[in-house]
Amino acid sequence: MSSLPSNVHVSKHPALRSKLSQLRSKSAGSREVKSLIHDIALILSCEALATSIDAVDGPKDVSPIGFDYTTTTISPSTISIVPILRSGLGMVDAVQTILPDPVPVHHLGMYREPTTLDPVEYYNNLPHHIPSSDSDSSASSLAIVVDPVIATGGTCAAAISTLREWGAKHVLVIAVVGAEEGVRTVAREWPEATEIWLAGVDPELTKEGMLKPGLGDVGDRLFLTIGK
Repeated sequence: MSSLPSNVHVSKHPALRSKLSQLRSKSAGSREVKSLIHDIALILSCEALATSIDAVDGPKDVSPIGFDYTTTTISPSTISIVPILRSGLGMVDAVQTILPDPVPVHHLGMYREPTTLDPVEYYNNLPHHIPSSDSDSSASSLAIVVDPVIATGGTCAAAISTLREWGAKHVLVIAVVGAEEGVRTVAREWPEATEIWLAGVDPELTKEGMLKPGLGDVGDRLFLTIGK
């Protein structure tokens, strides 16, 4: 695999690599798939957010034995999670676990048109407001896109474009695995404001747009809709 763009990060965590290997197996059942997706997303989120948010001083508080101390909070203060339906739902809880406080979850529904493999948006619950200036933007400063698989990259790139138009300042993409060329497509969409974190990169796609060796259809594996 040739070198990837500088805004693409592939984790080297040994436990994560082992869990990814387990997730690739066709013998993994729905419950195991759900658990592995969560665990991988948890490790990736920990690594990705360490470079995407900062610790800052918060208000004063008092310890159980009466000592004053300055609390720690995070910056930016406006963060949202944006799962790509359906399979991105399997990663939301892991990201929420890492963040110190609950954040909004804005769903994007997209699918690939079977013939062209182009992305088609069918659902969007971002607050419907395209800001005319920074002062009246309702967008999150950091939008965290979660989707287990980046194949052609079209869907993820379209999500980044939507978030940019919405007014997000930075986009963090967390995916389990991606095809090399698809990852490059995503990295080019908004390189100055987007970082991509993955557990692994596969070298190619089948003619149907599936990764090799890949994970199969993660949504079908999570929700027991294989053979639909």
